[in-house]
Amino acid sequence: MKTLHHPAVENVTVEGILHALSDPVRVQILKEIIRSNSPKMCSDFLNMPDRAIPKSTLSQHFRILREAGLIRSERSGVALKNTPRCQELQPRFGRMIAEILAAYAEEYGKKSADA
Repeated sequence: MKTLHHPAVENVTVEGILHALSDPVRVQILKEIIRSNSPKMCSDFLNMPDRAIPKSTLSQHFRILREAGLIRSERSGVALKNTPRCQELQPRFGRMIAEILAAYAEEYGKKSADA
């Protein structure tokens, strides 16, 4: 089975985080993983509130989040259990990740209010 790449905290970059969080679907996935009290499986996101996501696309989103250092994925049989790494990244990046997520929430909250 292929080894999953998780960068060390010192190898996580602002550019990688910004790239990973440049897609609203990945932002939504990360927010749900952070909000959850237990690891989230990739299959938990196949039917998101506003769209269905193909497995291949979902796998790509999780790979980008993992390689950016935002989540940790652990194998459990054939499934992957995903947990956030925000606490681990907080000493290095401060509130940057939380502020990006808050900006998305504000922007999308305004868009749905305008609809």
